[in-house]
Amino acid sequence: MSLPHAILTALLEQPSSGLELTRRFDRSIGFFWSATHQQIYRELGRLETTGLIRALPQAGPVRGQKKEYEVLPAGRAELARWTAAAEDPRPIRDPLLLR
Repeated sequence: MSLPHAILTALLEQPSSGLELTRRFDRSIGFFWSATHQQIYRELGRLETTGLIRALPQAGPVRGQKKEYEVLPAGRAELARWTAAAEDPRPIRDPLLLR
């Protein structure tokens, strides 16, 4: 799993701000895929620049308000492409399994 795809999946569930995504990662996704808030904000910027997500329009002044993001059709297509791609499982080499 990659961070951009984890973010796209989380945003498909519910449009969210970077802070909300960070909290959601800490509570649920973080058990199997961790990310710092800096990584999440940096990736949100990349996803927006590439046209996979967009910030929802703000009703009032932008300064000081949280940006909420939603997935665009291109983001849905990228997520569908990624989930359909074949990938060989990695071998698990953990001393605990050997014991």
